Amino acid sequence: MNMSEPIAMSTALRGVLRLNEPMGKHVSWRTGGLAARAYAPADTADLAAFLAALPAREPVCFVGLGSNLLVRDGGYRGTVVLMHNPGGAMRAEGDLIYSEAGTASPKVARFAATRGYEGSEFLAGIPGTVGGALAMNAGCYGSETWDVVAKAMTISRAGKLTERSADEFQIGYRHAELRGEKLGEDEWFVAAWFRFRPGDEKVARRRIKELLARRLATQPLDLPNAGSVFRNPPGDHAARLIEASGLKGREIGGARISEKHANFIVNPKGGARASDIEALIALVRDTVVRRFAVELLPEVRIVGEAG
Repeated sequence: MNMSEPIAMSTALRGVLRLNEPMGKHVSWRTGGLAARAYAPADTADLAAFLAALPAREPVCFVGLGSNLLVRDGGYRGTVVLMHNPGGAMRAEGDLIYSEAGTASPKVARFAATRGYEGSEFLAGIPGTVGGALAMNAGCYGSETWDVVAKAMTISRAGKLTERSADEFQIGYRHAELRGEKLGEDEWFVAAWFRFRPGDEKVARRRIKELLARRLATQPLDLPNAGSVFRNPPGDHAARLIEASGLKGREIGGARISEKHANFIVNPKGGARASDIEALIALVRDTVVRRFAVELLPEVRIVGEAG
């Protein structure tokens, strides 16, 4: 399929469709190729109509804040759905907190805190959307997303919405799987209901402030990055292994392994290509397995064609 080949869309759709969209605008590394098509839905109903109109074999990639994604320089020959919605709905429903998938995770932490809940604070340290946090069971500071999920809503390629309980999913470290369905290929998250414990708003707010200060002190948040690049191996930390391999500060093209945190790859001058970042990922994996016989597994998702 030609990168700019259009797909017939109903005029009833209310979102924004763009052809040949530069994905560097939508991923936190600020680099990457073009998406053949990118659609920003107006709301969940509009998203359902859009998905139902797509050809059955069209590749689809949902993108939130792009904080865990690398799009190769040759681009993505399919449709990207841009889910980040700064005004996404959040509300209290009984003893649960509801949030749309396009809401930034730190907003959920603050929203829950202001309503007298504790246990949401770690979400302030996850630099992505609720949808991304659900898809990869994102976590930090000893907590993970699915520790606090009561249920979730998914949408299928046909545009069907399904409310699912947490026990319908198989959850692991930086991994979530839906029994019988392919998350990320045939079904995607559009919302979640979180269960936090009743607590003290001031305590929760103070904890959020402490966690954010810790992130700022230990991570290169002033430079384009995608968070932790590798999963921590059992009983160890990826950053320790990378640093012990002498790779801090190593550069390929415009990409660099952060001197501040070895499990971060940064794009300090904004000129790195996706291939530079992918080459650094390969260098780290090869070096660590050679020196320590430990295979580091990437957390980041890599999609698209080589440039």
